Amino acid sequence: MAKLKITQVRSKNGETKRQIANLKTLGIRRMHQTVEVEDTPITRGMLEKVQHLVTYEVIARKGRNP
Repeated sequence: MAKLKITQVRSKNGETKRQIANLKTLGIRRMHQTVEVEDTPITRGMLEKVQHLVTYEVIARKGRNP
């Protein structure tokens, strides 16, 4: 499965509790921190709610080619 590389680029100060909780659930704790997470519909939904705070890119799947 593909992965997403997510980086926080804007401060979470002044954001709603739900948006801050989404960042915490994604594993982001501070500015300019980068994490890699699985690309699932749940993760995409969380990204949609905090898209103004983060940047992300899709990382190609590593492993054998069929």
